[in-house]
Amino acid sequence: MNTFYQMWGTKTPAEALAKIEEQKRKHNYTNPSNLEEQALMLVGEDIYFKLIKGYTEKQWGLQATEIPAFIIRRIPVRLRYDNNYFNDPYQGIPIGGYTAIIEKMLEGIEIQLNTDFLSDKNRFESMAKKIVYTGEIDRYFDYKYGQLDYRSLRFEHQVLENTDNFQGNAVVNYTEREVPYTRIIEHKHFEFGEQKTTVISKEYSEEYKDGTDPYYPINDERNNKLYARYKKLADNKKNIHFGGRLGEYKYYDMDKVIASALSSCESIFNNL
Repeated sequence: MNTFYQMWGTKTPAEALAKIEEQKRKHNYTNPSNLEEQALMLVGEDIYFKLIKGYTEKQWGLQATEIPAFIIRRIPVRLRYDNNYFNDPYQGIPIGGYTAIIEKMLEGIEIQLNTDFLSDKNRFESMAKKIVYTGEIDRYFDYKYGQLDYRSLRFEHQVLENTDNFQGNAVVNYTEREVPYTRIIEHKHFEFGEQKTTVISKEYSEEYKDGTDPYYPINDERNNKLYARYKKLADNKKNIHFGGRLGEYKYYDMDKVIASALSSCESIFNNL
C-alpha cells in the first residue's frame, strides 16, 4: 500500500484495487503470447513497467517480450501497509547467519572440500546406502539428453569505512533496467548491527557458462520437458535422492527449500 500511495495517491485497499482493475481492463489479451502481455493482464501498466519489467529482464537476460507467458502465472499484490516482503508471520534468518547453522549441523561429520563428487561417482556412491545429490541433475547423467539452462549470479562486495548505515535495510531491490545489479544487500541489518563500518554486496544476474556457478533453473517449456526426461532417470536411482534447486530443477525460495529438505529427510530416513 505504501508503494501504491506513492504511485497513485490511493489511501485504501479498495482505491488501489480499483486502480489496478482499471488498468488491467486495457490489456485483456485472449491468449497472451509473452510475459509482458501476461503481466499487463495481471496488474496493469504502472506496476508492470515500474516494478516488474526491468527487474525481470535483468534476471533472465532477455526482453520481457521474449519470455514465455506461462513463466508469470500470478503476481502477488499485497494490499496492506506492511513493508515486509511476505505475509508470513515469522520472517528472518538463523541467528549468526546460515554459516553458523550449517556448521552446527555438520559438527562431527567428515567433510571433503574441493572434491568433485562426479569425478569418482562410483566410489562415492558405494560409501553409503543413501546419497543426497544437490548438483545439476543433467550433469549427473552426463548430459545424456542435452544440457539444461541455468542463470548465474555475480557479487561485488564493498567495505564502507566510516559508514554505519548505507541503505537502512538488509535488502533493497533495484527494478530499473538501467541499473546493472538487481539488489544491494547490507549484511549488518539482518541482525540489527551497530558497527561503525558496514559491508554491502551488489548482486548481478548473469548468463551461466563454464567456470561460473549455476544458481537457478530457467523453467521455460523446453527446459521443463528436458528435465522431465532426467527426472525419469532419477526416479530409477533408488539410493540417490536429488534435491534442491539444481537437483530438482526448481526455483525455490529459501523457506521452501528448507521445508522440502526437512520433508525429504523424513522420507529418506523412513526408508533406510
